[in-house]
Amino acid sequence: MSGGTYNVLFLCRANSARSIMAEAILKKEGHDHFFGFSAGSHPRGEIHPYTADLLQSLDHDPSEFSSKEMEVYSQKDEVKFDFVFTVCDTMNNEDCPIFPGSPMTAHWGVPDPAAVTGTEAEKRLAFADAYRMLRNRISIFTSLPFQSLDRLSLQHKLDEIGQITSSEDA
Repeated sequence: MSGGTYNVLFLCRANSARSIMAEAILKKEGHDHFFGFSAGSHPRGEIHPYTADLLQSLDHDPSEFSSKEMEVYSQKDEVKFDFVFTVCDTMNNEDCPIFPGSPMTAHWGVPDPAAVTGTEAEKRLAFADAYRMLRNRISIFTSLPFQSLDRLSLQHKLDEIGQITSSEDA
């Protein structure tokens, strides 16, 4: 792949936590070369309150993000995607629509912080852990030498990033 700018879509079932976090991270750290988007197969319709709180505390503006259906992007030709990443295991097993641009795809599953039970502190920690894991993967992704990788090599790297375990995300 050549250098330049890349559009990246992050998919998750509810599009209220992980995919929103990934979009926010890429927006902040994409260095004008990567543009992040997010959507869900069954969107919640709003950002999870803990996601909004976490993003706010990390200097992201949560009002810039919204929970939306993935068909918003598959039915339009306005955005051509270079990459589509699923960030929840449920989405990895669902059929996805065809997105404009013939994007490369990979599964970057991250545990669902919204599914965590326990104290408020434990729940918020789960959101912070998800953010940390996504930020690490996105940092690795944006540091790849795109100009020197052919499509097959790049696909291998994308798959490897998705295999990073939480213990490796430190």
